Amino acid sequence: MSNTGISRRSAILLGGSVPAMMVLPALAQGQAPATEQEAPMAQTHTVQLGGFQITTMLGGAAMREKPIETFGVGADAAEFEKLSEANFIPSDRSGQSFTLTLVKTPDALVLFDTGMVPDVNKAALAAAGYAPDDVTHVVLTHMHGDHVSGLMQEGKPVFAKAQLIAPKDENDYWAANPSEAYTTHVVPLIDKATLIGDGDQVLPGITAAAAYGHTPGHTIYLLESDGQKLLITGDSFNHYVYSVQRPEWHVRFDVDKDMGATTRKAVLARLAADRIPFIGYHMPFPALAFIAPGEAEGTFRYVPATYQFAG
Repeated sequence: MSNTGISRRSAILLGGSVPAMMVLPALAQGQAPATEQEAPMAQTHTVQLGGFQITTMLGGAAMREKPIETFGVGADAAEFEKLSEANFIPSDRSGQSFTLTLVKTPDALVLFDTGMVPDVNKAALAAAGYAPDDVTHVVLTHMHGDHVSGLMQEGKPVFAKAQLIAPKDENDYWAANPSEAYTTHVVPLIDKATLIGDGDQVLPGITAAAAYGHTPGHTIYLLESDGQKLLITGDSFNHYVYSVQRPEWHVRFDVDKDMGATTRKAVLARLAADRIPFIGYHMPFPALAFIAPGEAEGTFRYVPATYQFAG
């Protein structure tokens, strides 16, 4: 099911009681400012995966200029334009979503990544029928600012009753190379966090897998319930055309660009071979889709989920 709330303009007319989802995701990873975009408030989408209820929540949206500089570092400009045209998208700008994933298991309410704007997250949680104190576990794919800035608000934990779970290798990297986001939002909580590694079971039915490259500890998570599977891929690939159809292209914000490309190909190949759904943090909302083999060997294509999860 989907739940779309009121727009920013409507919120203003109602006295501004609902926070506007106006996000500058560029600031989260130290990028040049992107263009702010007005997005509907409190967008959520819920499906059932075996005994798990999975809700994606839109934590922000933005447009970015010159996408070749982000998703096609070193790519031929003519090829970039040709690929864009073939997929009916402009080559001079790209849209981006920021999607949090909430998983209700029989014993827990697990939030994967926390976005950037706590008030937006609270509105989305409310639309899904929850409050921050209902969240029992917060699991991080990695520690870029657009994934961790929702952890703290005015110096206090947003998810006060939740256990923080994070990849150890990721934390080790940022502890040695602290960003403002890490220092502000992760450091106050990390002493009580559970640090995990490749292959660890986070909770029953949730298993971590190393997918390093985007960051040195970037981690994806396999959900399994009643024989059904879904992969939470984080930032393994960040654009539904460029990074999927040309996974070898370097991405500006991959810490290790060669490893990022290798990991991207491996995760895409896994999804295509296993034919399981995935949720990608920056995929078009509701960010639930499949990956199929492309026409040429080693290429892939993005297939949005439609009614596959309908009962």
